[in-house]
Amino acid sequence: MQKKSGRLRLESRLNPGANYFCTSARSRYDGVMSAAYHELLDATIQHLEGLKARGVRHIAIAPETLRAFAQPAAKFAIEKTSASPRTQTESAVPMPPKATAAPAPKPQTPDPRPQTLITSSSPEKAAAFTALRERALACVKCPHLAASRKSVVFGVGSIDAQLMFVGEAPGADEDEQGEPFVGAAGQLLTRIIGAAGLSRADVYIANILKCRPDTPGESSGNRKPTPAEMATCLPYLHEQIDLIRPQVIVALGATAVEGLLGKTVGITKLRGNWQTYRGTPLMPTYHPAYLLRNQSLGTKREVWEDMLAAMEKLGLPVSEKQRNFFLKP
Repeated sequence: MQKKSGRLRLESRLNPGANYFCTSARSRYDGVMSAAYHELLDATIQHLEGLKARGVRHIAIAPETLRAFAQPAAKFAIEKTSASPRTQTESAVPMPPKATAAPAPKPQTPDPRPQTLITSSSPEKAAAFTALRERALACVKCPHLAASRKSVVFGVGSIDAQLMFVGEAPGADEDEQGEPFVGAAGQLLTRIIGAAGLSRADVYIANILKCRPDTPGESSGNRKPTPAEMATCLPYLHEQIDLIRPQVIVALGATAVEGLLGKTVGITKLRGNWQTYRGTPLMPTYHPAYLLRNQSLGTKREVWEDMLAAMEKLGLPVSEKQRNFFLKP
């Protein structure tokens, strides 16, 4: 290699000299330079040899790089900006990439507004339902609930459903996932729906309250919604029911009955007896959480009889096996 007018001229016939330069540079600085320096030096050598192999005969080196070469070994440094030479025939030739470990992915923040797909045979109905959902998701009418919630639990299922289930309020699991009835009680409800020959996608599931009732000072547990909270949130549920127009509503527990019908009579007196919500047949029954606490065969049969009545009201087929669920042999 030969220096001329601030430029280094690369000649193929001077290959031994080039090799000597690389070798002597290594021997001079091996004892004082860091591993990062040697890595950069190897990459530079590889890059120069690649240019030579492609027929490049001249390279431009920044003046500061030339000055750096003249410094003592302890001060020798090559900046990133001058380590990638530019050729006369190529505006920029990228250096070989430095192998680095991929950065660890950042944890994803749970979406407080889960994007449930809303479809219907009626585009107008789907659009109205989407608009209603957006209003509910942005609601802050109960500031204490809005401040403590993780998700607004709007509802899930088919907006063309013939059968609708209404519960009390989201719990911790529902607040976390943004979907009603996904905890232990929700899993039991899913099994009940399946035993009726349906799936969660065939029905619609919602709650009186769209936000989990806050429990200040408590790390777990749930509380019943207050009358003021229910009165504030109920208009969203009423609009849901008006848009879905189910043929049958099943109210799960006393709070759901109170919210829909304004009745505070005990659920044990109301369950199994048809009620009416604005012209729609409504069947009160026990909340699945009650079944988890009271797993007697008699209580399970009572809930199942309520489901059989709803199936018959809808005109769904009921097999002999289904009729005999939870009956003593």
